[in-house]
Amino acid sequence: MLRSPAGELDDEFRSFVLGSQARILRFAVLLTGDRHAAEDLTQHGFAKLYASWRRLHTGNPEQYVRRCVINANTDRWRRGTWRESSRADIPERPDHFDLVASLAEHDFVMRALAELTPIERAVVALRYYSELSEAEIAGELNLPAGTVKSTAARALRKLRDVVNPASAAAADKDEGAAR
Repeated sequence: MLRSPAGELDDEFRSFVLGSQARILRFAVLLTGDRHAAEDLTQHGFAKLYASWRRLHTGNPEQYVRRCVINANTDRWRRGTWRESSRADIPERPDHFDLVASLAEHDFVMRALAELTPIERAVVALRYYSELSEAEIAGELNLPAGTVKSTAARALRKLRDVVNPASAAAADKDEGAAR
């Protein structure tokens, strides 16, 4: 049976989504701090990619989806809300012995990331989750490489301060004494 070129492209797209969906979703969760918003942004990114799949399938489609997620997230926080709102309560919780520790760790990371600006979160997520180089991040965010480097340094300093506030206070005290 002969397959049409459109059918082959659909199969390629389906394979791409299955292979990259978890990475893109995790990136979106790190970017937004909200699983529900991240799922919406991920779906939005894949929908935009599908519309352009014929043109993009031979390039770097994962980069395109990440850029769509970043842009949609920027639109979301500029507007204040984004089409839907999430519920604070969870209707059902799985019964698992590591659930409490897992939720506590997740909450700690999300609270630490919430201290960062949206651009700092994007740089940290792209650098340390997606493992992109500074040059690749600069290309995705349309920023100079030096800005990416300084933004990453500033974000890491903020995260260190959140993780260990006592050492941050001591460093501030030592820095003030040196002046």
